Amino acid sequence: MPPSPLKAVLIVAPHGYQELEYQMPKQILEKAGILTTTASRKSGKCLGHAGGSTTANLSLDQVHVDEYDIILFVGGPGAVLYQHDAEAHRIAQEAIQKKKLLTAICIAPTILAYAGVLQGKKATVWNADGEQQAVLEKNGATYTGEDLTLDGSILTANGPAMAGKFGKKIVEVTIGLAEK
Repeated sequence: MPPSPLKAVLIVAPHGYQELEYQMPKQILEKAGILTTTASRKSGKCLGHAGGSTTANLSLDQVHVDEYDIILFVGGPGAVLYQHDAEAHRIAQEAIQKKKLLTAICIAPTILAYAGVLQGKKATVWNADGEQQAVLEKNGATYTGEDLTLDGSILTANGPAMAGKFGKKIVEVTIGLAEK
């Protein structure tokens, strides 16, 4: 019997997610045979920062971490909504407890920081405003300033210019984990 396909849940803000950080990793994952689901605060239509849109199949409270191999928090200005969101924190914390690949791009690594899962970890984040590095550091992370940072089962990236490399690294790491 062939192994079941890997699954990823991509978490976007209902308003103001970064389209490239959503679309590019999603396409790369799907091309690699990984099944993707989109989640947001509520299911339904989500509006991107640049005017695009997508549909969230699930609300955050419907995300069962056990069902996924990859948890991906998409950035964009709307992602700050999840910095202090109990459901987003639950998902991040369960991903670590259950040894899933936990990923975040742009400003979304701050969600992981506030969830407490970056304590003692190396991470990167979009820091053009000079404030996000401090969020990571106040929550126990070591800010690397790199484009991509992988520390254990946590992968962070610093913004839309890295969306393609971020997606490829997720595939590379996940396939490596699946082979172990």
